Amino acid sequence: MKEVFTVEIKITKTTNPKQKPADESKLGFGQYYTDHMFIMNYDAGQGWHDARIVPYAPFQIDPASMVLHYAQEIFEGLKAYRTADGSIQLFRPEKNMARMNVSCDRLCIPKIDEEFAIEAIKTLVKIDEDWVPTADGTSLYIRPYIFANDVHIGVHPAEHLIFAIILSPVGAYYPQGLAPVPIYVEQKYVRAVVGGTGFTKAGANYAISLKGQEEAAEQGYIQTLWLDGVERKYIEEVGSMNVFFKIDGEVITPALVGSILGGITRMSIIELLKAKGYKVSERRLSIDELVDAFKSGKLEEAWGTGTAAVISPIGELKYGDLVMPVNNGEIGPVSQMCYDTLTGIQWGKIKDEFGWTVKID
Repeated sequence: MKEVFTVEIKITKTTNPKQKPADESKLGFGQYYTDHMFIMNYDAGQGWHDARIVPYAPFQIDPASMVLHYAQEIFEGLKAYRTADGSIQLFRPEKNMARMNVSCDRLCIPKIDEEFAIEAIKTLVKIDEDWVPTADGTSLYIRPYIFANDVHIGVHPAEHLIFAIILSPVGAYYPQGLAPVPIYVEQKYVRAVVGGTGFTKAGANYAISLKGQEEAAEQGYIQTLWLDGVERKYIEEVGSMNVFFKIDGEVITPALVGSILGGITRMSIIELLKAKGYKVSERRLSIDELVDAFKSGKLEEAWGTGTAAVISPIGELKYGDLVMPVNNGEIGPVSQMCYDTLTGIQWGKIKDEFGWTVKID
């Protein structure tokens, strides 16, 4: 049952503002944090309460806090964009908050009021609006998250939790920007299985993926292409992103079978491509089918999608001893169009015909 919040957001502004980054072209990703943060508490019998925006500061938690021992934690990621007229807008925040409640349900975390959470994001961004960068390709990354904070070593759903939102001015997620990246197909480790938590944004999912990423790096590759956890046969995700392939004119992305995260960017790319008349299929795609497409010259493009990078073109795939260059190691026309259109809408450079953007007044 969804919690309904009736509390107001109390605001305490900092008296010691931080120095903002001087060069927005060198923001990187996740290196700087704004002056304020949003916090709300949950206590069994009381529900979500005490919504507040306070100066950014470390949490003080007990060494026995349950999140440190049992990883009952979920998060989201979205961005605020500075448009040419100086206004600020969000991109499909209602989809992020709906997905957050999907994660909450799976991790036995009390659900949030989605409309209230969006209002909290808007209020926080408005307070720290001077932190929204203006340089081309930059944005303000928004990280809502919830974690268990019971002081108890024992495995059970938490009765005390914290919902927080922090903000970070960012540039490109990958230093190489839109330059196509080489990808290593992981065959030894798995990321998720149907019935697990692969469809949620739980922190543990990302910890599980680190070993594969490390193995890829040892082979000289930037990211890992994950196969399914049962047959080690079907393609699932690339790194922490959804993945698309253009094969013989058809754009294919793995179906959401329960072990794959339903990305907001993924959803938007599918809707965009269909609106432009492309044939798009959400289905199971085996690594063998991908290899056959490469060998027959039908593998035309490949790219990852996610909030952080938006579009990350794939220039090469390595599966066992087979190295498969994609589109001569260059970004393809469809992935370029997806990037240009989506970022154009996000930064207000082109008309939003889908109704995806939300202005912050």
